[in-house]
Amino acid sequence: MTGRKGLDARLTHYGDPEFARYLRRSFAKSMGYSSAMLDRPVVGIATSASGFNNCHRLIPELTEAVKRGVLGAGGLPLEFPTISLGEVFLSPTSLVFRNLMAMDVEEMIRAQPMSAVVLIGGCDKTVPAQLMGALSAGLPAIQLVVGPMMTGRYLGERLGACTDCRRFWARYRSGEVSEEEISAVEDTLAVTAGTCAVMGTASTMACLTEALGMTVPGSAATPAVHADRLRIAEATGAEAVRLSADGRTPDHIVTRESIENAIRVLLAVGGSTNAVIHLAAIAGRVGLTVDLRRLNELSDSTPVLVDLKPTGQHYMEDFHAAGGVGAVLHELRPLLNLQCQSVTGQTLDERLRERPMFVDRTVIRSFDDPFQRGGGLLALFGNLAPNGAILKRSAADERLFEHEGRAVVFTGLEDLAARIDDPNLDVRPDDVLVLQNAGPIGAGMPEAGYLPIPATLARAGVKDMVRISDARMSGTAFGTVILHVSPECAIGGPLGLVRSGDRIRVSVKERRLDVLVGDRELGSRRSDVVRPTLPPRGYARLYAQSVLGAELGCDFGFLRKA
Repeated sequence: MTGRKGLDARLTHYGDPEFARYLRRSFAKSMGYSSAMLDRPVVGIATSASGFNNCHRLIPELTEAVKRGVLGAGGLPLEFPTISLGEVFLSPTSLVFRNLMAMDVEEMIRAQPMSAVVLIGGCDKTVPAQLMGALSAGLPAIQLVVGPMMTGRYLGERLGACTDCRRFWARYRSGEVSEEEISAVEDTLAVTAGTCAVMGTASTMACLTEALGMTVPGSAATPAVHADRLRIAEATGAEAVRLSADGRTPDHIVTRESIENAIRVLLAVGGSTNAVIHLAAIAGRVGLTVDLRRLNELSDSTPVLVDLKPTGQHYMEDFHAAGGVGAVLHELRPLLNLQCQSVTGQTLDERLRERPMFVDRTVIRSFDDPFQRGGGLLALFGNLAPNGAILKRSAADERLFEHEGRAVVFTGLEDLAARIDDPNLDVRPDDVLVLQNAGPIGAGMPEAGYLPIPATLARAGVKDMVRISDARMSGTAFGTVILHVSPECAIGGPLGLVRSGDRIRVSVKERRLDVLVGDRELGSRRSDVVRPTLPPRGYARLYAQSVLGAELGCDFGFLRKA
C-alpha cells in the first residue's frame, strides 16, 4: 500500500499491511490518542537531552513548546530520543561519535512514521550530526538549536565558557593565577543552560544552520534562557507542519549556493575551524564538496564583521542584542546567493528586503568598515599539507604569519603530555610545535591542536607560538594554530615524517606550509612510520575502517552521496 501518510506510513512488516495499520493504531490508542488525532500529519521531534550534556538541559521545555506549535498548526507531535553528544563528557572526543549520531538520526527518521521532523540540539557535534542524518533520510526537516549560555561574573569581570576557561588556564599554567583563584573561576564560567557563550563551534554551527536556511530566521543567537527561545520553538513546530504539507526536503535547501552562503557567514563571524569539517560532511550528504581553494577565494573577499570571543571582546548575548545573523546577512548581501530558499519557503532575497531595526556597530561592523578585510579562516597547502590545512587567521598573531622556525615534535598525545612541561625540553619562542598522530584514524581527531605553550616559555611571558597538527582545536580557542593537516600521519601523511630540528616555513601570504627537507630525505623516513592497528570490534573498528580525511568532513565514505 503506497502513498500512506502520517501514522499510516512505513508500516511494520507482518505480511498484511492492513493488519499492521490496525495493530499500530490500537497500540497508539493505548497512549490515549483519539482517532481524530491519529489522522493528523505526524511531526517527529528528535530530542537529544541527556544527563551527560549540560548544553541540552532545557530541551524538555523546548520540546513542549514545539509540541504547542505542531498541535496549533494541526499536526500530531511525537518525540523520540537519539544519541546525544555532550562535548566535554565523551572520550576520546565527540567527533568520533558524530557519524554514529548521524546514522541514528537518519535511521530513526526513516524507520518511524512521520511526515516531517524537528531536530533539537545545540552542542558542538550534535547539530551537524542531525543535519547530516536528516539530509540522508530525505524527509522534510527543520532544526531548532538550544541557544547559547549567558555570561557569569568573577570579581566584576564577565566570563563565558569556554574562551575564558582557556585564558584563565593559561594564566594558571604560567603561575599568574593561584589554585584558589582557578577554583573560583571554575564556579562562574558556565552559569546557565545552553551552549558556549562565545563564537565557538556550537554558536558557529547555529549561525551556519540559519545561513543554510534550515532554521526559523533569526533563531541562531537567541540565548537558551530567553523567553524568545520558547517562542522560536513554537514557531518551529508550526513550520514543521507546513513542511509536511509541501514536502520540501532538506536537499532542496542545502545546495551548492546555500553552502557558499554559509561559508561567507563563517568567515564573517570569525567562526570555528571545526565548521569547515562539518560543512564538508553536510555537503557530502548531498553529493557536494567544500573546496579549500575556493574557501581561500571566499576568504579573500569576505571581511570579518563580528567582534566576539575568541577573536574579539563580546559574547553571544551581545551578538543577539546587536542584530544577530540577520544583521550579518544584510552586510554580506552583495556577496550572497539571494535565491536560496529556507525551510519557510522564503528566499534570502525576500528575507533581506526588510532591514534590521537596530545594529550595534561595536559588535557587528558594516561591510565598508570591517574589523578585518580578509575572512577569519584560510587554507594552507604545501609539502606538509598536500590536501590542505586550516588556520584561523582572525585568532592568530599577525607577527607569525610569515615565519620559519625549528620543529619541536611530539609523536602523539601521550608524548605531548609527558614532555610539554619538562623543564629540560629544548624549546625556544621562535620554534614550531608539531603534534603528530592526532588525526581521525590516529586518535579520533581530538581538540588537541591547541598545544599549550611549554611551561618554561609560559612562565617567561610567551603567549603564542606556531603550532601544527592533524588534530582539531575548540572553536573557543585562539592562537597561531594550524590544524586538520591532511593526509594525516596515521595513513602516511608527510606531517608524520617531520623530525625535531627540521625547519618549517609558514606563509599566510603564499598560503603555504612546508618542511624544508628534501624529498629524498623525507622518502627515506617512511620506513620508520608505524601504522596503527585496527580496533578489534564494534563502532571503533567501523570508524577506523571508514572515516575519511578532514577535507571530506571526516564522514564515512559509504554515507556520502555519490
